[in-house]
Amino acid sequence: MRKKFSLIIFTDLDGSLLHRDNFKFDEIKEYIKSLNDEGIIIIPNTSKTEKEIEEFIKELGLNLPFISENGSSIHGLDLINSNFPNKIILSRDKQEIIKIFSSKVSEELKAKCKFISDMNTKEQIDILGLQDKNLKNALDRKYTIPFLFKGNKVEKNKLFKVLRSSSLTMQEGGRVLNLGDNIDKVKSMNKVLKIYKKIESKIKVIAVGDNFNDLDMLRNCDIPCLVFNDQFKQDQINIDNLIVSNKPSPEGWADVIKTALVKLDYCD
Repeated sequence: MRKKFSLIIFTDLDGSLLHRDNFKFDEIKEYIKSLNDEGIIIIPNTSKTEKEIEEFIKELGLNLPFISENGSSIHGLDLINSNFPNKIILSRDKQEIIKIFSSKVSEELKAKCKFISDMNTKEQIDILGLQDKNLKNALDRKYTIPFLFKGNKVEKNKLFKVLRSSSLTMQEGGRVLNLGDNIDKVKSMNKVLKIYKKIESKIKVIAVGDNFNDLDMLRNCDIPCLVFNDQFKQDQINIDNLIVSNKPSPEGWADVIKTALVKLDYCD
């Protein structure tokens, strides 16, 4: 079947491709492999760490490029083309980010921030839903710092403004907030596309997510896909041509991709 264009899928993992609670994806593993066999480029773009994504790729049984820690670093583009870089770092390291946070944020707001790394193991397991090696990999962060915010909405907005004025970000995921550099999923996605356009002009992009920190990625692609999330108010989202699944992950991921491929008329 003749391909009309190159197709790239940028996808979140937790709650989008992976089951929200047990992080499994067995039901769609073979489907993902079939997409790869068709020449579709699949790029996880997630808040997960490098080690977490490597474990996912190992379980999947494919070599995939990926973007870790909410756009902080890009890995494995040389799998697409040997002339592309193996690794691109877009973020300052977390020690520098913590230093800025400590100097710019008031003591009152700092007291409302509970960093996951400062908690005991039981608390970490309860919040992240992970344990043992998986918990260790999730905490092995180079560029972002997960935390809970114990203040009210006004205080949260105040913190957001302080961080933004200091060239930092506060990304909101399903379980925690992530303190990071002035980088996000869409900036790293656009960096990848800029590099890929050096060898291919006809490109279509599908983006898949399920939560707040995925929305900009969805707004900046050809076919935006939202996987059902009962904790997320989908009626507040204003994105043109949005495909929404009526099933949660992982089945919901396969459903939106199948719909997107039909919409794109991907193959003759």
